[in-house]
Amino acid sequence: MFETGSVVPGRLLAPLTGGAAPVPDPERLVHLQFRRFAGCPVCHLHLRSVVRRHAEIEAAGIREIVLFHSPAEELRPHTADFPFAVIADPRRRLYREFGVESSPRSLLDPRAWGPVLWAVARSAVEVVRGRERPPAPRQPNGRLGLPADLLIGPDGKVLAAKYGEHVYDQWSVDELLRLAAAARYPVGTGEGAA
Repeated sequence: MFETGSVVPGRLLAPLTGGAAPVPDPERLVHLQFRRFAGCPVCHLHLRSVVRRHAEIEAAGIREIVLFHSPAEELRPHTADFPFAVIADPRRRLYREFGVESSPRSLLDPRAWGPVLWAVARSAVEVVRGRERPPAPRQPNGRLGLPADLLIGPDGKVLAAKYGEHVYDQWSVDELLRLAAAARYPVGTGEGAA
């Protein structure tokens, strides 16, 4: 697990589309999100809020990078309209490195039940309308993944971290923006404020 103050080793991630995604990014904060599987209704519900407010997130100097533990070919139809980097990690290499777990509590925690019901109902309607595809019936890495969020400074330092206790336990966009403002990194400089 990476905690606040830990340093993330530099790397280039290969998104499904576009160029390489550096972590850390020398010019911006990085919001590294670990989600579950391609087509996960709960993940999709959350990421739609990130898509809607992506311009605000970018204006705050944050680069979104979202990981899924599904193969790239399975992810593409579910994430084609996402305006941020989407990374396929079907071997869960980065999940292990960052300490992102799977657990039955992801779905059994009562705090998850409302979001799960809402997400499944919303997704079912969108699938019937032909606007979304259902997830594959079999998920090689399971359906019990927990989410995680890390905010990483241009110097690689973890400024904030949240390891979810259930499937819908992640930062809202408002929380992310508050954390970024508190980090006091001037946008585009790669250096912390004095």
